[in-house]
Amino acid sequence: MIKPSIDLQDLRQRIYAMAKAEPEKRFWGLFVHVCKMETLRKAYEDAKRNNGAPGIDGVTFEDIEKAGVEAFLERVRDELVSGQYMPLRNRRKEIPKANGKVRVLGIPSIRDRVVQGALKLILEPIFEADFQDGSYGYRPGRSAHDALHRVAVAIVEGKTKVIDMDLKAFFDNVRHHILLAKAAKRIDDDKIMRLLKLLLKAGGKRGVPQGGVISPLLANIYLNELDKSLEELKRMAVYRTYINIQYARYADDLVVLVNGHASNEWVVRAAMRTIENELGKIEVEINKEKSKVVDLAKGENFEFLGFRFRRMLSRNGKWRPDMQPTMKSRKKLTEKISTVCEQNRSRPVIELVAEINPVIRGWVNYSRIGNSARCFSYVRDWVGKKIRRHMMRARQKRGFGWKRWSNDWMYGQLGLYNDYAIRYYRESLPFDRSHNPWQRNCLESPVPEIGPPGSLWRGMETWG
Repeated sequence: MIKPSIDLQDLRQRIYAMAKAEPEKRFWGLFVHVCKMETLRKAYEDAKRNNGAPGIDGVTFEDIEKAGVEAFLERVRDELVSGQYMPLRNRRKEIPKANGKVRVLGIPSIRDRVVQGALKLILEPIFEADFQDGSYGYRPGRSAHDALHRVAVAIVEGKTKVIDMDLKAFFDNVRHHILLAKAAKRIDDDKIMRLLKLLLKAGGKRGVPQGGVISPLLANIYLNELDKSLEELKRMAVYRTYINIQYARYADDLVVLVNGHASNEWVVRAAMRTIENELGKIEVEINKEKSKVVDLAKGENFEFLGFRFRRMLSRNGKWRPDMQPTMKSRKKLTEKISTVCEQNRSRPVIELVAEINPVIRGWVNYSRIGNSARCFSYVRDWVGKKIRRHMMRARQKRGFGWKRWSNDWMYGQLGLYNDYAIRYYRESLPFDRSHNPWQRNCLESPVPEIGPPGSLWRGMETWG
């Protein structure tokens, strides 16, 4: 009797359930699933949906579709099965940073993105079973907003001592031998390990390429022991039923919040010691200049994922978190819009609006939580004046044309983006909080999100 083959989603579900039930299990026989046409098709669809730039070979999705997607995927499969697959070097692209430095993206070819995506589809359920509750970066069913909400709740609970940790060039300095050793604790498949090593070496002697499909998963694997140590500290720092410490990590962005009572100074010291010890084991440096301990009870503030947090007294006399987009995030948005306007000085205003609307929408959709109303009011006014100046310049006149064009015309007939309403926080998906196997749709369709400030994985935008 021949057993019917299971589809990719069922396979991922079973792998996750098995990994969750057996934390010490090492998985073998995975490579054959990476090479299946179903897995490669799904990886190609995911890569096309992100619509990234071509790699070093210059091949675009249009080129592939013109020649035939199935033929392309069959060639990739044959290279993998025969052991002849070799990834191309990543194309380097420099992204300017606010401090005048540059962030280097490593952009794989579409062929290599498909292979990375196929490998991720098979490995992700295994390691997701090991990841901790405080980790939010690029995980199915979790978003940056979930991490921000966790921090806000911790502030409401009185956790006012904040360890704001900055890691020095984390992605550029990941040690391959340490990462491969961590992966090997769960993977007992020589072909998978060889493929993973090849993909890592394509980006250089160290680091994981910012822009690679599998890089976010690898970053979480690399930092998972740090999360485990902080979870252990949480179990130790309990007074009756109250937990005195909380943390949230999104990729390499980490904040730890501790109850502000004087008796919990030892928890702050223990958290600092834990972080330093765990990062030392994986040879990750802490940026001493940017890392600090903040006391919200003294009116200090800190930034996390593009938001500035501080504590304020509400009208009912209770302390609450005040959470607003950072000045850096707002400045980056206005600079980007200014650049678009400058590059399109001679174009009709309707075409300019069509180009800047997605930019505004993306930033607003990410920032429309917390206490962003005042910031949104500024942005709405600034964008409106920018468009008015564009129209007046076309008529070789000065001013903003307040009498010529009403706001109703601007936001109605012209179609300038105008949805600046604040939304209440809502979890991305009812992801597994009780360590039961995920819901089917959670593994099938990770929640699309606008990446957080500094996000290099979704659309390669760099808000923040």
